[in-house]
Amino acid sequence: MSIENLIALFGAMLILAIVPGPAVFAVIARSFSSGTLQGSYMTAGIVLGDYVLIILALFGLSALAEIMGTTFFIIKYLSAAYLIWLGYKILRTKVSSIDIEASKDPSLASNFLTGLLITLGNPKAILFYVGFFPSFIKVNEVTLFDTGLIMVAATLAIGSVNIGYSLLAVKAKNTFKSPHASNVINKTAGSIMVSTGVLVAVKT
Repeated sequence: MSIENLIALFGAMLILAIVPGPAVFAVIARSFSSGTLQGSYMTAGIVLGDYVLIILALFGLSALAEIMGTTFFIIKYLSAAYLIWLGYKILRTKVSSIDIEASKDPSLASNFLTGLLITLGNPKAILFYVGFFPSFIKVNEVTLFDTGLIMVAATLAIGSVNIGYSLLAVKAKNTFKSPHASNVINKTAGSIMVSTGVLVAVKT
């Protein structure tokens, strides 16, 4: 795999990561309501999901997708349902001056799992990787070293963009410290999370 192809692949991943989609909306909503650490764990799950799809794309995703088509759709709807449930919980949260700094958040593991499910539950992501790689690399000639380089490129592109969105969301949240503002933030974040779940469910 040439350095030129790797750079082109990284650039394409970066551009595609910047375009808002279910993953971006979920990271923004989680970071908006619970902070950068929660958003970072969700981002880690998203990146791991891309690792899985990259490996499958390089080593026989087409055949596997045909065999496991139903499984992917089950993951998709589980992901959508979980996002809607998280959004509902955020919407139900009311912040007072006493608990504004000590609200209960989902576990870091649940945020990681959510990010993973968002990626694995998106059929378009599977089609993207199947049709995307042949434009930049010869799949049948990719070595383990090349695979490692591709994963590094995905980490830098997808991870950095989502962390960037997370930091922007937290910065926006920190501008408003009053309980009333925090309640507005929760309503906004919850609405985004529910909408993201619906988007994941209806995407084909």
